[in-house]
Amino acid sequence: MQTIFAQHARLPVGWVENLRLTVEDGRITSLKARCQPQAGDLRTDVLLPSLGNLHSHSFQRAMAGMTEYRAAGKDSFWTWRELMYRFMDRITPEQYEAIAALVFMEMLEAGYASVGEFHYVHHQPGGTHFASITELSERVFAAAGQTGIGLTHLPVLYSYGGAGKQALNGGQQRFGNSVAEFSELVARAREIAKQELPQDTRVGIAPHSLRATCPEDLAEVLQVQNDLPVHIHISEQPKEVADISTWLGARPVEWLLNNAAVDSKWCLIHATHMTSAETISMARSGAVAGLCPITEANLGDGPFNGVEYLANDGTFGIGSDSNIRISLPEELRTLEYSQRLRDLARNVLVPGEGSVGETLYISAAKGGAQALGRDAGRIEEGALADLVAIDSSIPALCALKPGQMLDGLCFAAGDDSVTDVWSAGRHIVQQGRHIARDSVIAGYRAAINELLNSL
Repeated sequence: MQTIFAQHARLPVGWVENLRLTVEDGRITSLKARCQPQAGDLRTDVLLPSLGNLHSHSFQRAMAGMTEYRAAGKDSFWTWRELMYRFMDRITPEQYEAIAALVFMEMLEAGYASVGEFHYVHHQPGGTHFASITELSERVFAAAGQTGIGLTHLPVLYSYGGAGKQALNGGQQRFGNSVAEFSELVARAREIAKQELPQDTRVGIAPHSLRATCPEDLAEVLQVQNDLPVHIHISEQPKEVADISTWLGARPVEWLLNNAAVDSKWCLIHATHMTSAETISMARSGAVAGLCPITEANLGDGPFNGVEYLANDGTFGIGSDSNIRISLPEELRTLEYSQRLRDLARNVLVPGEGSVGETLYISAAKGGAQALGRDAGRIEEGALADLVAIDSSIPALCALKPGQMLDGLCFAAGDDSVTDVWSAGRHIVQQGRHIARDSVIAGYRAAINELLNSL
């Protein structure tokens, strides 16, 4: 059993002072406010529910900064994707594991307790299968085990190179599986996770996108959902919207909502280019909008239709996607700033009145937990102990009252506010550092040197 004492904490009912919280078997078992600390309590300053990072391609962290050179002509998501394929085609399983471990460590130090790893690299370069179909999933599992992050693993079905069942080409060969092969991969991954990883681990499914699957395959693969999370890239780029509209006769979000039983188990990643009708329908479906503001800005995707979505009670969470920059506060501020820049307004993503930072943070905590299938996102008896402690004495926060703390975190703080993180009770960030930081970084440096020497 662990006992944590917090001077201030954000509970579902609001802010409380002098909270004692106990954790057993990964869950919060008791909460008592307005009390005194006792001997043996782990003392913290401000305690918050930790967020889940709902969308990550961990391997892309290794190419951060490599695609910011403007070539002749107009750079776009599609030119970036070609560079990413070429880079990814050289990564070995050992390097994949080391990169994922670094990413998961950085997420934990940033204040995330869990991650949705949207995992689509399954095979060797050229598409030849490894001896085990779960070879690279097992590398993700090993990285999660080393770092202690809460993992929702999302193996990806990626069968086609583009809308209309185009053949896979180039780097896409490492992604490809038939529905039968994919179902085998998922079943095996679930078995391994159950045997080797903590009980809070989940293995959902991720049809990559409408352009990388087809209607009949999507219907078939949903048979292996087993009431676990389903994530899908949707409507990220105008070209994607045009291609799907030409092929299927409807825009991507429109087609999906009309042809699949989209509900609260689903997470629609990006959903950037939607009509008003699509926005309202998606909000009312109960699905989570998986927003990745830093990556969406980096790739020039465009801003999400956040105002109308929240006005219709839509649920959202945040992810770091390409992992070019892993910063929880920066994801939230970039989301709000994208709306301000578009609308020429301030304090946009609050339906009615209230704190923008609090709305962003608490909503993303709830939505991230829902998308990852985790009983978390709140400090409450019975919930998973996914917790983050921050230091309100740092210069960016020291002038603020508790009720302003999340505004300060989202809009003023850097990445130095986190002191402690627990993932399902695992206390893996202490005094601002991950407990395995040195070994994780050493492993990454060795792997990246080897990878760069092979390019």
